[in-house]
Amino acid sequence: MIKKRIENLRKLMKENNIQAYIIPSTDPHQSEYIPSIWKRREWISGFTGSAGDLVVTTDKAGLWTDSRYFLQAEQQLKGTGIKLFKIRLPETPDMFSWIKDELNKNDTVGIDPELLSYNTVFALKSLLKNKGIEVRSIENNLVDIIWEDQPEFPMGKIKVHDLKYSGESVMSKLNRIRKQMFELEVDAHVITMLDAIAWTFNIRCNDVDFNPVTISYAIVNKNNAKLFVKLDKVTKKVKDHLNKIVEIYDYKELKKDLTLLKKEKKRVLLDSETCSQWVVDCLKQGCELKYGESPITLFKAIKNETELNGFKEAHIRDGVAMAKFLFWLEQSVPNGRVTEISASDKLESLRKEQALFKGLSFTTIAAYKDHAAIIHYEPCPETDVELKEEGLFLLDSGAQYKDGTTDITRTIALGKPTDEEKDRFTRVLKGHIDLAITSFPIGTVGKQLDTIARKPLWDVRLNYGHGTGHGVGSFLSVHEAPPAISFYRCRGIPLEIGMVSSNEPGYYEAGKFGIRIENMIFVIKDNECYSDEFEFYKFENLTLCPIDLRLIKPELLTKKEIDYINNYHKQVFKTISPYLNSEEKKWLKNSTRPI
Repeated sequence: MIKKRIENLRKLMKENNIQAYIIPSTDPHQSEYIPSIWKRREWISGFTGSAGDLVVTTDKAGLWTDSRYFLQAEQQLKGTGIKLFKIRLPETPDMFSWIKDELNKNDTVGIDPELLSYNTVFALKSLLKNKGIEVRSIENNLVDIIWEDQPEFPMGKIKVHDLKYSGESVMSKLNRIRKQMFELEVDAHVITMLDAIAWTFNIRCNDVDFNPVTISYAIVNKNNAKLFVKLDKVTKKVKDHLNKIVEIYDYKELKKDLTLLKKEKKRVLLDSETCSQWVVDCLKQGCELKYGESPITLFKAIKNETELNGFKEAHIRDGVAMAKFLFWLEQSVPNGRVTEISASDKLESLRKEQALFKGLSFTTIAAYKDHAAIIHYEPCPETDVELKEEGLFLLDSGAQYKDGTTDITRTIALGKPTDEEKDRFTRVLKGHIDLAITSFPIGTVGKQLDTIARKPLWDVRLNYGHGTGHGVGSFLSVHEAPPAISFYRCRGIPLEIGMVSSNEPGYYEAGKFGIRIENMIFVIKDNECYSDEFEFYKFENLTLCPIDLRLIKPELLTKKEIDYINNYHKQVFKTISPYLNSEEKKWLKNSTRPI
């Protein structure tokens, strides 16, 4: 089936006289998670990971993805004729260089300009120019032409995100954006990122799985703001909410407004990382374009007091669901018939019982034994296995609540763990704790802190391929820039008070087991560690859930690390236990006992 789809694509490529066609994993808004209508790369390749770009030439095909998906991609691409390229390995050529080597002078690379950012197209053209290879925008996406049963455009109704959850009015946010526009000397800011639009206008929707956003564009001008969205999705409540503040137009009318900006020769701010080449093409040769990161990115990442309080409340409820689940798991596995999927479903059902629950924040990773070595493994009927009283079970899950987004990973011993499993778990735990208790000076970036979480593994020549932490939105995307405690995702933007991040070191042994421990944390001022010269920050925990004591080798921990885990568990019990029944409370008491 996959081979036939690629064959049909090649026929269209021949008709358009292009020798390579790029199919990225993104949509017109450069989203990480995209609606079904735009899952083109997934449909034509069979690879379901959230990150991965495909290139098809006249006789070859390659897919580039990162270490989270190496094992998954190997399995899903088997027999398709698509070669897997593992990003960031020394022997792996980057995608653009591979295209350059595969094509000849006067050949053409076809792209959908709505799916590639301005920065990406600029880099591609710059690399291929010297070899005489053209990059051409193809008006109609070639995958859409051959995709007969392509899903429909999502038409869910847009909801107002109330002030009691957002903590800031739309007018206040627009005033902050306009102040930045004034300082940058621009007349308009075109916004293409869905979470930035949802944040700015205090609206939420369900157009994208796990992300409460709506497919839209926006333009903020000096004296007005415009929202472009399918009009049938806009309720009277939303109209009243935005009345006299925001003008609402149909999604397809953006081009008309971009043409107007071009005609009036306006100075326009574009986020070159996220703005598509198509938007640039609509504005260039008329507008004065200023490229830079949207001010909304940082505004959104620094949570206000209302949002942080919401995060705390959401994590209490999420912690209750997790405690009930872990108790249920311990009682149920010995009785048999608990599988990866049924365990995942049970946890979702417990979260649904919690107030303000609006859905999951990503597909639950419920991975038993060797499946957990596949970092982003998602159980399906073909791979689902029964949990037994042996081995490790890794559970990475999260939820969307009206007042906050959660993301938690726990690794659970279902039987007596091996010495190797305990050693690796304790080293991951050491890294997790060492990062959690770190005090760092103002101006510190995530790349610097990433090393701290890896050091206990590095000491015995071990490592993990993914980042240690990612930013998290407030009832928005579970992955949010710019916070990134990562050696490769960090963009050099310092951590600031109010930023929320994950803390999730791990270790993976292919064919055997996987380990990850994840809490959400946020940045606060460290009043106990400062000097006249430097102000210091530290992290505070949001996640409230026991860490499996059966997997810990106390002799590998320092006194400071032991004190941390004991104090953390004391807080977990104190906060969560009032919401549990007597049996669950007894279980939690034992699970949070001092070591």
